[in-house]
Amino acid sequence: MDITDRKGPALAVRGKASDHVKPIYPLRITGAVLEEVCRQQPFASSRPLSISELELSAPGPGEVLVRIEAAGVCHSDLSVVNGSRVRPVPMLLGHEAAGRIVDVGPGVVNLAVGDRVVMVFMPRCEQCRACRTGGKQPCIQGTAANTAGTLFAGGVRLGRQGREIRHHLGVSAFATHAVVDRRSVVRVDDDIPADVAAVLGCAVLTGGGAVLNAARPGASDTVAVVGLGGVGMAALITARSLGVLRVIGIDNLEEKFVQARDMGADEAYTPAQAAELGIRADLVVEAAGHPRAFETAVELTAPGGTTVTVGLPAPDARSAVSPLVLTSEARTIIGSYLGSAVPARDIPVYAQLWREGKLAVEKLISSRIRLDDINEAMDTLSAGKAVRQVIMFD
Repeated sequence: MDITDRKGPALAVRGKASDHVKPIYPLRITGAVLEEVCRQQPFASSRPLSISELELSAPGPGEVLVRIEAAGVCHSDLSVVNGSRVRPVPMLLGHEAAGRIVDVGPGVVNLAVGDRVVMVFMPRCEQCRACRTGGKQPCIQGTAANTAGTLFAGGVRLGRQGREIRHHLGVSAFATHAVVDRRSVVRVDDDIPADVAAVLGCAVLTGGGAVLNAARPGASDTVAVVGLGGVGMAALITARSLGVLRVIGIDNLEEKFVQARDMGADEAYTPAQAAELGIRADLVVEAAGHPRAFETAVELTAPGGTTVTVGLPAPDARSAVSPLVLTSEARTIIGSYLGSAVPARDIPVYAQLWREGKLAVEKLISSRIRLDDINEAMDTLSAGKAVRQVIMFD
């Protein structure tokens, strides 16, 4: 999609603002819009997501325009499509991505045209009481904006034939371009490939953070991960990167075990196999987002151990846990949203671990697809047949 006035390139080398040609607004972009929730599966037939031409307004104060290079397909996207997470529609989906800044709004001084950035779906005001918890709680203002389908400062920048299109988690990355708040991006160096950078923004922040920020294992600890999707595998490789004593993968689908071992798991079991063998771990991360998976994680936790739940089940989901066991075995249960992350603090840590060869982020990418494949990708994700499908943009 041409975003110049045809006199020169839209991208400039960082710092050379004089070389930059301003895009013409409203910008014509292409994106995957969720038209209606709860359409029947297979989504390849019902096609809840339409590939549409849209208009994108100029970035406002404190906002940037990003040309998307890569976007991951995540269960949080699927949960909007299937109605598990209620969001206003029509909405341009996608929240895990990386791209290049091609324009900046007034007041943006810490980012420049040409920067590669990781998109993050929980911006932080750094002022509210939640932001003062060091990542433990999501920002109050950011949460409100995400729920309303607006950008952090309020309002929408997307339209189609005179009708507003809502933003997904302040990002809307299933598109050629996005306008986002500067607090919804973190700059990374050019040596981080776009597809790796994209996965850092959700899968690694969430799964890795459940280990790094919430569980905080020691070298002599055993870590088990329940649910070997993108977030669970990210938790697994993060635990391995920290050099813990033993890493165990748990999933209902045994076909995931080969990949889990390739990513550094010492052992892999189904929940039934783990129960039969009496497997216990000092730290257990639940990353499946299902009430039975949570119960499995609690059952696998050793006396004195910690269960970290990072999955997002349906709002009406319920689990049964014995309070007596929690007390008598001195257990701890921790809820960790987005891996208790502060993206500006944590993404550089993961980038450096990847750079040093300690964090095999590229192994999380199970396939690279086109934007046109988005409905089929939702079916693949729903069937549990993918770790991370990444949409690659030219």
